[in-house]
Amino acid sequence: MTVPPRLTRLLAVAAPALVGAMLLAAPSTARQAQAPTPQPGYWEYTTTAVGIRDTEQKCVRASEINRFFGGLSTRRWQCTYPVRQVGGGNARFEGVCTDRKGRRVNVRLVGPYEAESFRFRGGAQLARGTPYLPASINARRISAQCPAGAEYF
Repeated sequence: MTVPPRLTRLLAVAAPALVGAMLLAAPSTARQAQAPTPQPGYWEYTTTAVGIRDTEQKCVRASEINRFFGGLSTRRWQCTYPVRQVGGGNARFEGVCTDRKGRRVNVRLVGPYEAESFRFRGGAQLARGTPYLPASINARRISAQCPAGAEYF
């Protein structure tokens, strides 16, 4: 049996589209992995940017964990991140950090996170049009409970 050339061309064009439609319509059996949420507790984090390295330890309450994880500020720098993409165990932040004297630094950070740690790498830009200098934040949860006299976030 021979298939007419016209039908062969039609099948060649339509078959991939039909297979794609069937795959899209079929229910997914693979569950998407849930990324763990950073947990409250006693955290230590080290920031390195523009040649300055600073380590802080803070107690983070459950009500503050989103602000802690999403704000990533230090004693020296208050930061805001208009670009904040968090999910699937990876995060990306882009924003501006300002010190007490009003100096501003553009910041970009990206990296993995888990319930008890995160590691972000990126850069800090001192002035518009200049290259980004290496910057990083490494954090780990020391314990679920905060010691007496701990500084709160």
